[in-house]
Amino acid sequence: MHRGLRFYFCIYRKILAQDLKSKMSYRADFIISTIGMICTNISGFLSFWILFQNFPSVGGWSYYEMLFLYGFSLVAMTPVQCLLDNNWSLRYQVFSGDFVKYCFRPMNLFFYYQSEVFDVKGLGQMVFGIGTLIYAWVHLELACTAWMVLKLVVYLVSASLVMAALQNAAAASCFWIENSFYLLDLVMRFKDYAKYPMTIFNPVFRFVFTFVLPIAFIAYYPSLVILRPEAVPLLSWLSPLIAILLFYLSYKIWMKGAAGYSGTGS
Repeated sequence: MHRGLRFYFCIYRKILAQDLKSKMSYRADFIISTIGMICTNISGFLSFWILFQNFPSVGGWSYYEMLFLYGFSLVAMTPVQCLLDNNWSLRYQVFSGDFVKYCFRPMNLFFYYQSEVFDVKGLGQMVFGIGTLIYAWVHLELACTAWMVLKLVVYLVSASLVMAALQNAAAASCFWIENSFYLLDLVMRFKDYAKYPMTIFNPVFRFVFTFVLPIAFIAYYPSLVILRPEAVPLLSWLSPLIAILLFYLSYKIWMKGAAGYSGTGS
């Protein structure tokens, strides 16, 4: 059944309100998990600081350029953290048979499933990421023009779509693979390498991170448009198109798996 954007926006607003009310009833859990996420991000910040106490640059990248990549990756991952967190529960829903309840609603199945959970603590990650980006931006003395901000937003969105695509495809594997958690966990662990420039890896890993598990499109290639506009590779300019294609393919994979779902043991 075809539904307009206004319909889905209204539905999402109502579902989000109920989800937030539920989370606020367990405030201690929310506060502890948020503090935990912030501490994790701070540890990443400190690791760069410690590294650059001993080396003036890494793979030709300065301290503030590395911080820019780190902040960029944190902001890019925030929509996935907040909006698609329910992917982590997909395998349980599928093998318990509970997923069948989503198959009979008169709306897009992917939207309905993902909208049930909003991981609000991911907003703390976004704030930390934006702060890191601004800190690095100022020290790198990058121009702050409307064109630069527009490029930043466009390439952040494209990076988020790549991250979402990787998670969607890995999570959807549970429709065909019983032990799918290991695939999802592997993909999400590899995302930690997104905060590093591809120049520090050997050619084999560069190829893998570009064409097999494209985490290079989460921060490295998009950031080059901002950081090094005088030498931007074609893959950087193509990042938005590649991101849209990858997200569309992951969505089709997710929906194909859901369409073939027939209950417990499928």
